[in-house]
Amino acid sequence: MSTMKFCRECNNILYPKEDRDKRTLFFACRNCEHQEVSDYNCVYRNEVHHTAGERTQVLQDVASDPTLPRTKTVRCALCGHGEAVFFQATARGEEGMTLFFVCCSPDCGHRWRE
Repeated sequence: MSTMKFCRECNNILYPKEDRDKRTLFFACRNCEHQEVSDYNCVYRNEVHHTAGERTQVLQDVASDPTLPRTKTVRCALCGHGEAVFFQATARGEEGMTLFFVCCSPDCGHRWRE
């Protein structure tokens, strides 16, 4: 799949369009009447590949997320800090929801669940 298509007539960018009646995808020039049927049904594809470090960083960043609820009724087992954010999610290999906590100390970021 090429990343961009260009008009054979005037060399401008071709933009994807659809013909809903015929259920086909084609590319059309906005300057002239040139159109061509697409040989591939995917217009855009974005693949995101994460490293283990990036995934860990996302979990640590939740401590600064203002949309997550916070509690001062728990204490971090690693640093003793008395504030954590919490959220519910499914844990790997388990059914149902699990309550996760992340320490709000900027130097810690410890994660645990109850």
